[in-house]
Amino acid sequence: MSEEEKLLKEAKKLPWEDRLLHKNWKVRNEANIDLASLCDSITDPKDSRLRDIAPFFKKAVADSNAPVQEKALDALIAFLKAADADYGRYAKEVCDAVVAKCLTGRPKTVEKAQAVFMLWVELEAVDVFLDSMEKAIKNKVAKAVVPAIDVMFQALSEFGAKVVPPKRILKMLPELFDHQDQNVRASSKGLTLELCRWIGKDPVKSILFEKMRDTMKKELEAELVNVTGTAKPSRKIRSEQDREPEPETVSEAAGPGAVEESEADTPAEIDEYELVDPVDILTPLEKSGFWDGVKATKWSERKEAVAELTKLASTKKIAPGDFTEVCRTLKKLITDVNIAVAVEAIQAIGNLARGLRTHFSGSSRFLLPVLLEKLKEKKPTLTESLTQTLQAMYKSGCLNLADIVEDVKTATKNKVPLVRSLTLNWVTFCIETSNKAVVLKVHKDYVPICMECLNDGTPDVRDAAFSALTAIAKSVGMRPLERSLEKLDDVRKKKLSEMIAGSGSVSGATSSAAVKNSGGGVSSSEASEGSFVKKSAASMLSGKRPVSAAPANKKGASVKSGNNKKVDGAGRAETAKLSETPEDIEPAEMSLEEIESRLGSLIQADVISQLKSAVWKERLEAISSLKQQVEGLQNLDQSVEILTYLLCTLPGWNEKNVQVQQQVIEVITYLASSATKFPKKCVVLCLLGISERVADMKTRVHAMKCLTTFSEAVGPGFVFERLYKIMKEHKNPKVLSEGLSWMVSAIDDFGVSHLKLKDLIDFCKDTGLQSSAAATRNATIKVLGALHKFIGPEIKGFLTDVKPALLSALDVEYQKNPFEGNSAAPKKTVRALESTSLSVGGLDSLPREDISGKVTPTLLKSLESPDWKVRLESIEAVNKILEEANKRIQPTGTGELFGALRGRLFDSNKNLVMATLTTIGNVASAMGPAVEKASKGILSDILKCLSDNKKHMRESTLSTLDAWNAAVHFDKMVPYITSALTDTKIGAEGRKDLFDWSARQLSGLSEFPDAVHLLKPAATAMMDKSSDVRKAADGCITEILRVSGQETIEKNLKDIQGPSLTLILERVKPYGSFQEFVEPPKGGSIGLSSKTNTKVAKSTSNGVTKNGNRTVTSRAIPAKGLKPDTMLPVQGISVQPQALLNVRDSNKEERERMVRRAKFEEPRIEQIQELENDMMKYFREDLHRRLLSTDFKKQVDGLEMLQKALPSIGKEIIEVLDILLRWFVLQLCKSNTTCLLKVLEFLPELFNSLKGETYSLSEAEAAIFLPCLIEKLGHNIEKVREKMRELTKQIVQVYSAAKGYTYILDGLRSKNNRTRIECADLVGFFIDHHGAEISGQLKSLQMVATLTAERDGEIRKAALNTLATGYKILGEDIWRYVGKLTDAQKSMLDDRFKWKVREMEKRGEGRPGEARAALRRSVRENGPEVAEQSCEVSQSISRSIFSRKNFVQPELNMESHLMPRALVGVSGPTNWNEALDIISFGSPEQSVEGMKVVCHELTQATNDPEGSLMDELMKDADRLVSCLANKVAKTFDFSLTGASSRSCKYVLNTLMQTFQNKRLAHAVKESTLDNLITELLLWLLDERVPHMDDGSQLLKALNVLMLKILDNADRTSSFAVLINLLRPLDPSRWPSPATNETFTARNQKFSDLVVKCLIKLTKVLQSTIYDVDLDRILQSIHVYLQELGMEEIRRRAGADDKPLRMVKTVLHELVKLRGAAIKGHLSLVPIDMKPPPIILAYIDLNLETLAAARMLTSTGPGQTHWGDSGVNNQAPATNSADAQLKQELAAIFKKIGDKQTCTIGLYELYRITQLYPKVDIFSQLQNASEAFRTYIRDGLAQMEKNAAAGRTPSSVPMATPPPASLNSSSPEFAPLSPVQTNSLNDSKSLSSKPEPTNFNLPPSYTEDIRGSGNALADQRNERFIGGVTSGTLDAIRERMKSMQLAAAGGGNIDEYATRPLMSVNDNMNAGLSSQSRALDPHPGMENPTQGVLPMDEKALSGLQARMERLKSGGALEPL
Repeated sequence: MSEEEKLLKEAKKLPWEDRLLHKNWKVRNEANIDLASLCDSITDPKDSRLRDIAPFFKKAVADSNAPVQEKALDALIAFLKAADADYGRYAKEVCDAVVAKCLTGRPKTVEKAQAVFMLWVELEAVDVFLDSMEKAIKNKVAKAVVPAIDVMFQALSEFGAKVVPPKRILKMLPELFDHQDQNVRASSKGLTLELCRWIGKDPVKSILFEKMRDTMKKELEAELVNVTGTAKPSRKIRSEQDREPEPETVSEAAGPGAVEESEADTPAEIDEYELVDPVDILTPLEKSGFWDGVKATKWSERKEAVAELTKLASTKKIAPGDFTEVCRTLKKLITDVNIAVAVEAIQAIGNLARGLRTHFSGSSRFLLPVLLEKLKEKKPTLTESLTQTLQAMYKSGCLNLADIVEDVKTATKNKVPLVRSLTLNWVTFCIETSNKAVVLKVHKDYVPICMECLNDGTPDVRDAAFSALTAIAKSVGMRPLERSLEKLDDVRKKKLSEMIAGSGSVSGATSSAAVKNSGGGVSSSEASEGSFVKKSAASMLSGKRPVSAAPANKKGASVKSGNNKKVDGAGRAETAKLSETPEDIEPAEMSLEEIESRLGSLIQADVISQLKSAVWKERLEAISSLKQQVEGLQNLDQSVEILTYLLCTLPGWNEKNVQVQQQVIEVITYLASSATKFPKKCVVLCLLGISERVADMKTRVHAMKCLTTFSEAVGPGFVFERLYKIMKEHKNPKVLSEGLSWMVSAIDDFGVSHLKLKDLIDFCKDTGLQSSAAATRNATIKVLGALHKFIGPEIKGFLTDVKPALLSALDVEYQKNPFEGNSAAPKKTVRALESTSLSVGGLDSLPREDISGKVTPTLLKSLESPDWKVRLESIEAVNKILEEANKRIQPTGTGELFGALRGRLFDSNKNLVMATLTTIGNVASAMGPAVEKASKGILSDILKCLSDNKKHMRESTLSTLDAWNAAVHFDKMVPYITSALTDTKIGAEGRKDLFDWSARQLSGLSEFPDAVHLLKPAATAMMDKSSDVRKAADGCITEILRVSGQETIEKNLKDIQGPSLTLILERVKPYGSFQEFVEPPKGGSIGLSSKTNTKVAKSTSNGVTKNGNRTVTSRAIPAKGLKPDTMLPVQGISVQPQALLNVRDSNKEERERMVRRAKFEEPRIEQIQELENDMMKYFREDLHRRLLSTDFKKQVDGLEMLQKALPSIGKEIIEVLDILLRWFVLQLCKSNTTCLLKVLEFLPELFNSLKGETYSLSEAEAAIFLPCLIEKLGHNIEKVREKMRELTKQIVQVYSAAKGYTYILDGLRSKNNRTRIECADLVGFFIDHHGAEISGQLKSLQMVATLTAERDGEIRKAALNTLATGYKILGEDIWRYVGKLTDAQKSMLDDRFKWKVREMEKRGEGRPGEARAALRRSVRENGPEVAEQSCEVSQSISRSIFSRKNFVQPELNMESHLMPRALVGVSGPTNWNEALDIISFGSPEQSVEGMKVVCHELTQATNDPEGSLMDELMKDADRLVSCLANKVAKTFDFSLTGASSRSCKYVLNTLMQTFQNKRLAHAVKESTLDNLITELLLWLLDERVPHMDDGSQLLKALNVLMLKILDNADRTSSFAVLINLLRPLDPSRWPSPATNETFTARNQKFSDLVVKCLIKLTKVLQSTIYDVDLDRILQSIHVYLQELGMEEIRRRAGADDKPLRMVKTVLHELVKLRGAAIKGHLSLVPIDMKPPPIILAYIDLNLETLAAARMLTSTGPGQTHWGDSGVNNQAPATNSADAQLKQELAAIFKKIGDKQTCTIGLYELYRITQLYPKVDIFSQLQNASEAFRTYIRDGLAQMEKNAAAGRTPSSVPMATPPPASLNSSSPEFAPLSPVQTNSLNDSKSLSSKPEPTNFNLPPSYTEDIRGSGNALADQRNERFIGGVTSGTLDAIRERMKSMQLAAAGGGNIDEYATRPLMSVNDNMNAGLSSQSRALDPHPGMENPTQGVLPMDEKALSGLQARMERLKSGGALEPL
């Protein structure tokens, strides 16, 4: 062992102090290492060992040996991590030692020293830390100062301003700004920026900027631009860390408290007031002579004394003191006779309030009454200063709302209204800036004050009171105002509600939510910032990373409600931005080894080794190979960054070989263009090298392309910013010049929307234009020229200080690049920003400067100086500020400036007023649209300057108005101009100038409805005594009428009265519609009294109208261009008794008889003459004069009259339509475009009106109009052609497509090429949209095909397009129609067809002709069934409902069947499930695509009924119908909004297809059926449906669908649903809001409709009795009767209630058909309940009545009883069953014998054979002929086939009637087919107005099923009528009545009904056995189920099930 080792071993035994101070450095080193290990092992901060070693660190860290010092710092770090805050007493000595010895050492030592400081901060020794820092920054060695600043930066950044007080740092910074070392200055700037993040920019600026040099200010200003957002601490002090819960706890508790926690973590806002030191102002105030000055007699001396106080008090924080005497003095000065002194005193009070805050509260209460009293002064300057001071007193906390209640009450009772209104405005401000808790406490005091002021006589006071109440409501909600609101009248209540609603959210929830949102945004941004480790303060400077800062303006509470939306929107956008992780743009250094290791196997190793080669050929080969490998990479995005690092290292940017350089640039360009996200750090890596390559001629092209690719990847803004610095600092001047050249191309490619224009212009100005190299200057000029193209002349304002020679060169360049504005669209886009829409740059991308700092109080005071020279200088100073801001300023802080300029508009010096006007115009131009809000209504004062007599003054005013109009739109100026024109103070010359100016502005506008507000003052001015004013007003009226629009003028004529109205009406076009405005209230004429009117009539003959003492010559009412005879007199306008059209003597048929279809010719003279005669005969005089005038303007007027009256004269128009169409033809042949366009505007409206009247053009009308329209389709003006094209397409609505098509074919023969082109296009349109209607005229395609041989290329193109459309629809069939073609034509067509196939495949439209082929195939295979499916709705409504032959027959155009289109759209669903999802969740329009797929699938399944597809669809049938049922209401509601009814048609058609298939219909569940039937019936009753688009067709479709459902759906479900629907419907189910009729009336209609449906089902019950579940039906009847109860039944029976009658009828029919066996179907009815169910009584009643009427086979005396009566009557029961079966067979044979019911009879016979296979039906036909038996055999075979195909008997009628066989009449109850409606009711269903309740059912079910349960004698059935006399029937009626009364009286119906019921349970087994025996026709047979009577088996099974339930569970639960 060596001596050294021994020494170390021995030393370990020594105490710590000896070891740490040992003379051998190795011993000290080992001791520090051991000490660190010891500290690491200690977990308890209270461990005594820590106390022992704590004093040693002071000397240990000061060790002279650097390695030992490092280890000592390690030990200290370990110690501090183990210790707690109690060890803070050692902090001072240790920190001082570290500052003295460690901050100048090695980098590692410095880093560890900084970590030590941070740990002391963590241990809450912040003050000691900052004391040490104060010493450190005074170190003479700059190397020691930088780490000190950095550690302060780190502490502030990590712990935040709450732990590290910014105030002390702010004090240290000023001396660092002037440090001689640049690194210190840079670090101090970084620390300043970090402070901005924590306390905001404004406090830092105000405290520090005045203490730093201008250069430093400028540099910091530039850096502050990058500071955004807010900061949040990332590290906590030790005590907070100890309190921090475990992570698991946090995750569990992250529920409701999460938001509060995040709010608590958000750093508290630091008030600037707390950062500054207080200043004592009382001492200097004493010395200034203030006390003597305020007592002076001269006002100027008093003002100067107070001004001194104002200046002293303007400091941010005033030291507290005794200000009592000062306030007393100021109170006197407030009431000083001189306004200027008073203003100064008020401002001084405001400054004192801001500086003293709560220390000024006593003085504030003392001064408040005087200040409020002073509000009575009207001087703007005084009012403004008072308002600001009062607001300052409240904001500073000197006053609170509770303290000022009494003062406010007093002020609101002041006799001066201004005091009352301004006081309330101040109260509103106080409430808006207070929190909710404060307002809650005091609102009870303030609401009564405001309510009282609402009754004030002054509008301003009332408005202020409304505002105050709105503020209260917004803060605390509406509840405090509820009682008070009740006392208000309706008008005030409405206004208050509107104001509260308009102010945004009523409660304070919104603001809190916004705060929480912003908090969330901060946290997310901080999370992202956590990844960025901030070591040095200098890293905050630009070029390092973006900095986020605290918001500069922290006055969130004072933001007015009006700005809420904007603030909220901005906040959301900001939050969204903050939530994104900021991209790290600074590339880290990476060694070649690290690059190679990260590359791995991405690039071959030999390629990398070759890249290192010194031989250029090998490097070239390697880079080529690398390029190929990169292009072959799959996941390029993951490798982009490492490949860029590789290329920048190998071969790197120092590569000398040009070829290798070019290849490298190409690879980087490929990476940038191919990667989906190219990192910005890669751009930074390459940019220096690429910019150098740009300077090289050989690589310039490649490099520039690479830069452009970079711009596409990351945006040109980023590339430009990085290039500025590189180009500026590079030594090679070509880098700058060529870089600028690239910028020119980049601006041209990308525009300016991505660029910071200010930076670019400054770079060009400071660097490019200052360069000594001519090439650089020229390139810069080109850049500025390129900018001019996008920005315009505004760019010149930024280059005013450039040398004149350069300016002239720039002007030349501007001429080469003229301003294009928005039309200068960028050629390339930025991939990174494609998702966001960026506007083209333009003026708005130029920065606006904030001039609020330059508008100083001194400047504002100078504007009010008594010396006019000073005032003039101040006005010029404002102009200078605008020049310095490049005439682009922000509105912020300009409110006071506008106030001061407003004062100068009333200056006694006229020259100053003109200078002010010019300045205001300049300010408006510089500010732009924002001036309108910022100016506070200064425009009204500007307009007052027109009252000046001097022409120069008025011209200046008009120039200012021009500037204002350029800045804001004219509509914002109209209210001010209107009030100015009515101002009596403005003289005649001023009003004349203003009218002329307004007319000039209006002349530049095409449409401007707001101009109508100027009409009244202009009309009044027409009566002015000055001829100049009248003339100007006349010109203005001309423009107003031109731009306002007719309707707008009509509405506003009511405001004009007297002679003014007369004059205006002569200028307005004399429409009949003006009658309502000009008719006097009591039979007189226009606005004048009747006496005056007669005078007017007399005097106008002389040209002069006398009105009182005023005379108006005829010159004052000029009527330019109008002849006297063409103008109607005013009186004529006001009284127009006759209608616009006189059709009483019209004989349209006779006129039409003369018309023949012929080729179009221009109208001949005699035809025109005939037209004029007809028009004069049938059109009112004023109308036909206009229409027949030679002046096109009057023709337009006439058309406008017709257009206006069109809705009300629809019927009359139809009568003279042929005359109108002839006039339209005449106009189409004339050359005046204006009139032609008006005709083409009117015609679509006319055709829509005809469609609304369901009118269709007659052949004669079509022959008049269509040839001309088709010929004129080739008009030489595109706009006219377009309108005519649309009109031709629209004509299909009022004329058959097939007939209209023939006219278009005639157009193909026209001599006009354009006409032929248009007609060819229209042929394509008709084939595509109306293919089914013109299918018989497809041979016409031959004509189109011949056009492909034309020389004109456009004709060939149109023909080819049309044939391609035909190919899409017809497929290869098209070749049959095109005729013989040349090979060239065939080749052209082949090419076009191939192109069409590709297009269809691309759009997913299937193959050409596919849809049409599928339709034809399905029709061919399924015959009439498919025809019925596709056209049933059309067939059912095909009867014309109008008497006139040319009214349109409604067609339900279901595209899925009638149109040969693809079944699935381009983006439609691809399978069944997708289709159902789209139907369920899509919009009505989207669901159509789903329904197309469903229809297609249903058609396929129907074609193959036995296939697997049908089985699959049956599983989904219920889901499908449920979706469609829910969709019915949505589609109808959607169509009721005015949309097309297409979706309604589709949903009804899809339901129709579903219910046409019995298997699918039976798969629908009862609940779904309930929903569907209810929905359909409700829409059938809805009164809005007939008024919908195709409403009558929809009603008929609903009707037919309902019939189909009743026919094919499960009948048991149908019965149950309909019986259930007889109850009153829930009001919420009605689709439309309640109209005038009550819900009772509506339910009555609904019940009637349900009754009709039940009649339909009941009528065919005889043939369907074996298909229904009688138990379920009887249960429904039982539930219905039980819910009503006997009392209600009795009441309803007396009122003849239809629903109850219907239920009784159903029950009667069931009993009649099943007889006594009906009792076996009561398994679901609790027959043993007490009292007995009502249904039992009715069954007994029916059985007895039917037996008495011999309509039921007698079953013995006890058969109708309930109990064991069957035991004694077995044989009669069996005989009865046999007899009943025979009876049923006999009835069926009778039906078969009748040709009308033969099909139904055969179907019923088939059902009998299926149910009773053992029964020999032919044994019953022994007496029938052989032919009849053969007919029955064949018919049964046919029925079997139909049943297999799922068809109903109604849809397959027999081809021939059966041979006569039986001499018996057919039964009365024949089933009603859903399609073939009852012929007896056809006449009723075809009324001209379709009734929604018309169901094609019998109008009253009593006609078919005569009466209900108690009126059965009316059923005169031929089979049973014999033997029953009228006397017998009367006896039966009496018996039934007595039984019913007995039942109603006691609840029991005779003893015979109750006794057996009570004995059911006693005789259960006997009953079961007896029933079994009674119902078994062959007791000896082994298998009783094969007997003859399965209906009795059903009864048996029902009873057995009931008995089993009784056995197991006792009594049944009632339903």
